[in-house]
Amino acid sequence: MKRRLGPQDYVDMPWKNGGGTTRELLKLPAPDGGEGFLARLSIATVAESGPFSRFPGIDRTILVLDGEGMALSVDGGPERVLDKVLQPFEFAGDVHTDCRLLGGAIRDFNLMVERRHARAALRVLSWRFPEPQALEPADDWLFYVLAGSLEVAGETLAAEECLWLSAEAAPVLRGDGETLVIAIALTRRP
Repeated sequence: MKRRLGPQDYVDMPWKNGGGTTRELLKLPAPDGGEGFLARLSIATVAESGPFSRFPGIDRTILVLDGEGMALSVDGGPERVLDKVLQPFEFAGDVHTDCRLLGGAIRDFNLMVERRHARAALRVLSWRFPEPQALEPADDWLFYVLAGSLEVAGETLAAEECLWLSAEAAPVLRGDGETLVIAIALTRRP
């Protein structure tokens, strides 16, 4: 099973805390048919410092796409400075998280996974030559193309497109020579 989405399919949604909006790229329904979800990908513009929305039972991974970065304080702990683009940071979505912008507004990529359903491993893949990259098997693969184009599972994705592959044995990725992609492996929990 696979599902390909592009900018025409994405939906702008208000933040849970009312502090801004996010563009939802993909949301996989909960395997038990409940109100939650298995995984959700989104891109948000953060224009000012402040608290993040809380999401009970959710594990999050965030990375800065554009801007000078941000510092996050999770559950009262020391700040974690995210001042490099495409630097993933994982944290629990159900604890208090404060964001301090390091400069002006930023855009960030968010992965949310309901921990009772799955765990995720996010990585940023970049290659400059058209050599294929083979990935390990996973229950689900999610891809979001940041630059260039990506060939996987009979689909050719352009920048800003995403793809969900279910039960893909071992996907092989091919780029156009200057490809940058976020790849997420999901392992479902029994």
